[in-house]
Formats: sequence, structure tokens, C-alpha cells
Amino acid sequence: MELPMEAWDGLCAPLTFLWLNRFYLYSCAAFGLSLWICVQLLSKSKKQDESQLEKPRLLPNPAVEEDRKEIDADKVYVTGVKVFYGSQTGTAKRFASRLLDAVASLNLPAEVIDMKDYDPDDSLVDEANGHNICAFLVATYADGKPTENAAWFCKWLEEAANDFRVSKTHLKGLRYAIFGLGNSSYVDHYNTVGRNLDKWLWMLGARRVLSFGKGDADVIRSQHGSIEGDFEAWKAKFLTRLQALRKGERKACSGKCKKGQCRPRRKVAPETAIVEEKEDEGSPKHGERKLIQQQEEELFETTSEEESGGEEGDVGANSVVDVEDLGEVIGRMKKAQRERDLEEEAAKKAGSQEEGQDERREMITPALREALTKQGYRLIGSHSGVKLCRWTKSMLRGRGGCYKHTFYGIESHRCMETTPSLACANKCVFCWRHHTNPVGTEWRWKMDQPEMILQEAIENHRNLIKQFKGVPGVRGDRFEEGLEAKHCALSLVGEPIMYPQINQFVRLLHRRNISSFLVTNAQFPEEIRNLEPVTQLYVSVDASTKESLKKIDRPLFRDFWQRFLDSLRALAEKKQRTVYRLTLVKAWNVDELKAYAELVSLGKPDFIEVKGVTYCGESSASSLTMANVPWHQEVTHFVQELADLLPDYEVACEHEHSNCLLVAHTKFKIDGAWHTWIDYDRFQALVREYERSGGTETFTASDYVAPTPSWATFGSIGQGFDPTDTRFQRRNKAKDISGC
Repeated sequence: MELPMEAWDGLCAPLTFLWLNRFYLYSCAAFGLSLWICVQLLSKSKKQDESQLEKPRLLPNPAVEEDRKEIDADKVYVTGVKVFYGSQTGTAKRFASRLLDAVASLNLPAEVIDMKDYDPDDSLVDEANGHNICAFLVATYADGKPTENAAWFCKWLEEAANDFRVSKTHLKGLRYAIFGLGNSSYVDHYNTVGRNLDKWLWMLGARRVLSFGKGDADVIRSQHGSIEGDFEAWKAKFLTRLQALRKGERKACSGKCKKGQCRPRRKVAPETAIVEEKEDEGSPKHGERKLIQQQEEELFETTSEEESGGEEGDVGANSVVDVEDLGEVIGRMKKAQRERDLEEEAAKKAGSQEEGQDERREMITPALREALTKQGYRLIGSHSGVKLCRWTKSMLRGRGGCYKHTFYGIESHRCMETTPSLACANKCVFCWRHHTNPVGTEWRWKMDQPEMILQEAIENHRNLIKQFKGVPGVRGDRFEEGLEAKHCALSLVGEPIMYPQINQFVRLLHRRNISSFLVTNAQFPEEIRNLEPVTQLYVSVDASTKESLKKIDRPLFRDFWQRFLDSLRALAEKKQRTVYRLTLVKAWNVDELKAYAELVSLGKPDFIEVKGVTYCGESSASSLTMANVPWHQEVTHFVQELADLLPDYEVACEHEHSNCLLVAHTKFKIDGAWHTWIDYDRFQALVREYERSGGTETFTASDYVAPTPSWATFGSIGQGFDPTDTRFQRRNKAKDISGC
């Protein structure tokens, strides 16, 4: 049945109205539905709160709580500590013993392990399954390599960390802490071994319990004044962390590790919770409220850099930093830190020089002072020293002088061996001081005045000579002469030319009529150019190629080869006597004749001393043995071949007892006779005239020459031994590493 047409006309108007206003209808329906849902949720929440309030609060059972405490007390979180050390000179081994004693004081079992005696392939995974804490004390050796006793351990760990076949959780459960021993003067390799060990362990799933500790042998850059101070600070943190771990602390870091380093957590404001406790209706404290303040402090690990800047960059103890705003906050912190650094630097520059000196650290640390004193040094001030040369002792007894006596006519019993700077920019493999002296590339220590250094050097030298009074064999005339120093060998140890007031020190020597023999390691070309006249200036040329120089001298400078060449060029500009000093090390640098000849043409020295290396005994800092010491015949053969490559040089003198020969420029061969000796009185007169004229009255090496006696020339019967003395042959000769 169809609707009549009139009915459709009556419905059309309201339907059209509804369709045109459908948007409002939908909105009203949605609002009503939302309102109904909110009412239902609020009602449900109110019912749950009421049901919770109606439930009786369960009181803790004392017996159950006591049992739980006993169970927790019986649980062991740390069973012991294993201290691994990788050491070359013995420092890390000594630190390991000290850490062992400190851990033992906490009533914890501890064990010191030499890394060469430990097989990581078989045993390291066992540490991950136990409850031990592993502490690694590792030193960085030459070119950023591990020490000999840690080489295999590090090699295995590196291969395992980078082997896709080894699970990244291979060492999961292993808890460790690392303290690295290095020297920040070696910028490219500072604590490389420790940082790599930390990274490899982390890559295999091990877990840090303490941030990586950096020990710095550079007393200037060290955070605590010395590597011993750095270790003591790290040890204190380790022991504190160890006690926390024994109590059940589990989290070792923030859990946001990236590339072997932990990222710091953002600061979280303390949360304050108000807990309303409702007692039974019969309780007198019905409705009592307690205000409980809870602040969570997690012990987590950060990198050393983050720890050092944590205090300065703290936004506020009670502030809340949103993660999105963290970058902006850190940016403001860094900007503020840079502004503070600039202000401090400006304040330092504005201060007096004396105040600046007081802020600097001393070069000689207590540990270094003790080590050098045991070696026979008389230390002066904070960076200088003097020591008696064995040739001084020998000539006092009439048993012959050193090669300088044969080559240049010095009186060995009147020679004072000293240095105004114990620091050096190299760590040569043949260093007879076994690298006990500090190293550095620039002067950043406290500085003593040259007058004080010279005065105490002379007094200490006199006191050392006085010890020979009445000693059998000492000649009386030479003893009296020896009390007055006539020569100064600035070659004791270190780099004398680093001393900022070296020119003033040399002038003071000359004013006392003391000649100056200064040795430099060819790493400070500008200082060589600025050096005022000395009696004789030496440059050590220990190798003729970049590779061998790096291997033998182990320099600190990155541009060591360019500095080396520039130093030779600077030497060529000098007008006074100049010397190349070559030390031959068999199997290291004896096959570089042509390269040596090219270096001679660069520096144009007056003389070339070629000496076989002196074996100074076993040293963990050097791999040299007696096999590296050339025979005198081998040195002679090398010198003759070298002289054949140099058209203007000839072999002039030799001192067989020192395994040393002298090649001289032919300008010192006057009328067929060698004039390699020095007229010391003439030199003092010339240098006084130079100073009086303000440097305008210059002089050259030819102005103060003296004839060389026949016994000192090459090919003489005595091979350079002074016939006025008596040669003494010692049987079962004891090791003596002194000398110049």
C-alpha cells in the first residue's frame, strides 16, 4: 500500500530539518556518551577506594620479618676480589699489592694475578659465573701497546670482542673495575690500553662497578698531583663501591651504555609521599598521618669526564630537568663553564709572576725524589740535580779521564755533571736513568732561580768530592783541584734547554770561569736558536730515519721528525763549537750510513762523536741487552765508513776505554796537526767580551782551539788513554751506570 502524496509532503519538512542539522545532533550524542562514561569511571573509582579503606591493615609478623633478615644476611653478594696487573716498570704491580692490602682490611679474600700467568680463554668465563670482583691495573707502554705481560690477555680479549662467533653475552655476570696507568704527555696514546680493555669487556657483556680510573704520570695534568695520588683517589672510590656491592647493591650503571661508555642519568627531584594510615577504631592514634620523604639514590657508573664536570654542571639539587630540555641545559652549562675558564685565565694573567709560580706544581714528586736519591742524585730545588760522574772518581785516583778529556782536554776530576731540568721530551731505550725522570713537552712546573741552582750545584758537587778525602789511591793534588769545578757537563739527565732561564744559567757559569758543555735531544729548535754561546753544544742524533728515531728515542712530540730536522738546521747557524752525538745500538741503527751522511750535511757540525751504547743493566722499561752493545772494533769500522762518505771530515781521536771515536771537520787540522782541544782561558775571555758588547762582538769555534796531544789522536798506541795516568783493569766489574 503506498502512502498518499500528501503524507510524503508532511514528512519532508522535518526530515530535511534533521538532515541539515545533523552535525549538531551528532555532537550532542557524543557529548552525552562521554558524560556517561566519565560518570561510570568516577563511580567505579569511588567504590574501589571505599573497599580499600574498609580492608583491615595487616600488621607485619615479627617472626617472618626476622627470618627474612636472616636469609638476606646469609646471602653473599661478593666472595672476593681478583686484582690483575699489566706492568712494565713495576708501578702497576706495586699498586696491585697496595690494593690487595686495602681489600684484605675489609675482611674480603683477595688475590693478585700477573696477567701473563692467566689464561683468559679458559678462566675468564669462570669469573662471570662467580661472585668475584675483578680489578684491572694496566699500564700503556710504547706506541699505545700493552705491556709484555699483558699482551696476550689484551690480544685474546680484542679478538673475542670483535669475533662474530663469540656471543656478546660471553662475559655476562663479570663485574669489573679498571685503573689505567699512562702519561698524558703522549697525547695519542694516553691510557689507550686501559680504555680498550674497558671497551672490550663491555662489548662481551661484562658490567662495570666503577668508572674507568686514569692515572697520569704527568704531575702537571694529573688530577691529584701524581700517578700515586690518582691511584689513591681511585682506590678510595673502589673500596667504597665494594662495600656497597657487599650489601647487595646490584645496579652498576645507568643502563644507557653506548660504545663502551655510560651516559649519565638526568636529575630527578625527590619524591615526597604522604601515606595515610588508618588504625582500628579502638586505636588512640586513629587517623594519624605520617609524612615520609623518599629519595632514591642509585649508585651508577659514569665516565671520568662526566664525573669531573658533574659538580660544576649541576642544575640544582631539587630541580627537575625534562629529557627534551636536557640538551639546552647542557649547552648553558658548557657556555657558563667556558666563561668561567676565560675569567680564571684572565685573572691568572693579571696576577704577578710570583703568584703564578706558587700555583704551579713541583716537577719532583715525593716518590720521584725518593727514587732519584737512591740512585745517588743530589736534588736541587724542585727540578734540578747534580751527581758525581764515575770518570771524576777515576781521575781523582789517577786512573784516567773520560773521552772529553781525550777529545777536548777537560780535566775530568774538575767536571761537574748537573742539569737545571730533570724533565725530558724523550724516553730513549738506552737511557741510563731507567726513565725515573719526568717527561714533558714544555715547561709547566714551578721554576727555581738560576743563581740558587748554580750555588747549590757547586756546593753539592764540593761535598761529593770531599767524601774522597783520605780514600786510598786518591791523589792529593787532584783532590784539591777537584774542589773547584772548572767544567760543567749539562748532560746529567733530562733536557737542560727546556729550562726557561737556561741562558742566564750559562752566563752565571761563565762568570765563574766554568766552561759549558750542553747536550740537547734535538726536539727544541727555537730554543737552540735562542741559546747564547756555550763552550760546546751537542745534539743527540740517535737515528737517521723517522722510523728508527721513533723506535729508539720514543719522543713525545707528534711532529718529532720535523723538530729533529729543524734542530739540526738551527745547529748549523751556530758559530761556536757544535757536535753531533751518535749512539750506536747494534741491530737498531748501525746500518744507516748514507742517511747519517745526509744529516751531517744538514747540520754541518764541527765534530761527530760516535759511541757504542752503554749497557745499563736490565730494565723493564727497555728491551736492550748486551747483544745490542757493539765492540770497539765494530764502532771503529762504522766510523771509518762514515768518514769516507763525508768529504770534509776525518777520524781525529779515539777513547777505547769509552768505546768512543771522534770525527772532526778538517778545518781543525791545522798544518797537519789536529786542534780538537779547547783553550778554555781564551774562551772565557771571548765570552766576556761578547757579553760586554751586548752580543755584537761575536766569535767562532776557530778562535779558541788548542792542539791535540799525540796520545789522544786516532791510531795512537794507548788508544786515547792519558799516559800520565795508570790504567786500572777491574775483574768481576760491578755494574755502574753513572757517566757522561
